[in-house]
Amino acid sequence: MEKEQISVFDILKIGVGPSSSHTLGPWRAAQRFLRRLDEESLTDEVEQVQIHLYGSLAKTGKGHGTDIAVALGINGDDPVTIEVNMINPTIDSIKIDKKISLGGKKEIAFSFSDDIVFHFTESLPFHPNALTFQAFLTTGKAISETYYSVGGGFVTQENEEIGQDNQVDLPFPIDNANELLGWCIRTGLSISDIVLENETAWREEKDTRAQMLRIFEVMKDCVYRGCHTEGVLPGGLSVVRRASKLNKRLLNGKFYHDYQSWVEAIRSGGNDFKHILDWVSCFALAVNEENASFGRVVTAPTNGAAGVIPAVLLYFSVFHHDIDDEEVIHFLATAAEIGSIFKKGSTISAAMGGCQAEIGVSSSMAAAALTECLGGTQAQVLTAAEIAMEHHLGLTCDPIGGLVQIPCIERNTMGAIKAITASQLALRTDPDKTIVSLNNVVKTMWQTAQDMNSKYKETSDGGLAINIPLSLPEC
Repeated sequence: MEKEQISVFDILKIGVGPSSSHTLGPWRAAQRFLRRLDEESLTDEVEQVQIHLYGSLAKTGKGHGTDIAVALGINGDDPVTIEVNMINPTIDSIKIDKKISLGGKKEIAFSFSDDIVFHFTESLPFHPNALTFQAFLTTGKAISETYYSVGGGFVTQENEEIGQDNQVDLPFPIDNANELLGWCIRTGLSISDIVLENETAWREEKDTRAQMLRIFEVMKDCVYRGCHTEGVLPGGLSVVRRASKLNKRLLNGKFYHDYQSWVEAIRSGGNDFKHILDWVSCFALAVNEENASFGRVVTAPTNGAAGVIPAVLLYFSVFHHDIDDEEVIHFLATAAEIGSIFKKGSTISAAMGGCQAEIGVSSSMAAAALTECLGGTQAQVLTAAEIAMEHHLGLTCDPIGGLVQIPCIERNTMGAIKAITASQLALRTDPDKTIVSLNNVVKTMWQTAQDMNSKYKETSDGGLAINIPLSLPEC
């Protein structure tokens, strides 16, 4: 069987919130189903489509916008290019007209209440995030496909060969941290240089660099937008946005007119610990408030944990020095490789492993990336990743009301701060004397995920989700 090959852009994806596994993944699954219909020349024969959601996708699907995502996917919209301010009007139109455009090619009748079916008490054995698409044809026949959203926006089918359509000849094949370190020792290359060499197997170097810089621009735009948007988050919890108010309080009337002058205003406040701590939290809050509002974010490695890496990257950019393009590229390349190692050896799906698979992995990614950019050795980079995850082991996923808001948004601030702390510890550590390796932690995380009670894995059946009395409206 072919080994899994994961690109930087599999781990870092531009998309729409609030969840990579419950929004982006189902959206991509809908697009795959449409391609199947097109490939078999069946689109013109379709008269009805139904979508069945199982397990975690059913239990927290409305809070995570799964129904919205599959409808937009069937409608022919793409999460990377859709204008986010058009999401609600598009969904409202589908609901009112009771019609949907099948891939933008053919209009068919569609009812949100009847054609999206939530199977709250039924799960499929392959993965908790399962959904089945059915297309009923004018001939009386039906086409059915089942997909699994396995975390981070990745979608697969049972018994599907991992990456079977994307196998390339990688100069440095890597499945775990020991193999990565081995390549670094043999070549003398940094972790990010190893990653960038591998990326050339998929595309030209200039295209890789351009896409990575585009990802950074989306991250910056998301932070800036989140720091300047007030209001209440959707979904019924009445969570008030905090990043904008914190931004105003911290700047205390300082004038700025764009992102760069905003950064200069932040820097003018000094470098004391409390000031930096407040801003790192503000950056993370901003991203995940945008994520909760169906905003444009970068999945890193998931949407629920999308604020950690931008917060740490901006910490480096704002409070160390103006980073150049090369530093951005090396930061993101290192972060993505650590995320890849966790996906191969454990999971980045909260429905499989709890929040350790999201905030824990993102914190590990950010710690490693920051350590490389601060001059750490390859072994210290891996030590930073290990430290960050070690102190997220066992973290549960218990979203209140099934929404990616409480405790998810604040957890991004914790993940970012832990990443910075892990990096500082690693830079002061002799890796030859460490007892716990990154491979040990990846293995332990997977064992912990398997042992964790299912009610603590993105089902809203346990933890905070059942101890906070709520009366949420139907949505």
